[in-house]
Amino acid sequence: MKHHKTTVKLLMAAAMALPTLAFASLGGTVSSVQADQVKMKATMHVASKSAQYTVHEIEMTSGTLVREYVGTNGKVFGVAWSGPTMPDFRQVLGSYFDTFTQSSNVTKNGHTHMMVRESNLVVHSAGHMRAFHGNAYDPSLLPEGVTSNHIL
Repeated sequence: MKHHKTTVKLLMAAAMALPTLAFASLGGTVSSVQADQVKMKATMHVASKSAQYTVHEIEMTSGTLVREYVGTNGKVFGVAWSGPTMPDFRQVLGSYFDTFTQSSNVTKNGHTHMMVRESNLVVHSAGHMRAFHGNAYDPSLLPEGVTSNHIL
């Protein structure tokens, strides 16, 4: 248990050491996605749209791609990332950040894979320097007919 908390703390310290970048956070609204794109001077486009949700992709200047999954209710129910740098978890997770850092339900597989599972937050994070990927979502915000497998 102590080893898992140390892993989460190290991951958080690394994420917070990166330059602060703004993202729409989990549970935020679609309007924050557009505002964040302007603040970051990043490129953004709607990657896909279905009856249940829209995927907004924001490409950071580092090359990391952040995908924000927005339900028809306008709420961000999931986020995913892939690229050479980790996103700022405080920004990506928003109000869920404290749940993430204080979780006792941490599973670690080797040095590069971590999962946090709480009733209102699931985070998968994996990778190594210059090749990170992961996702985070609130199971209670998933639109009807959408599963965690859609958040890639």
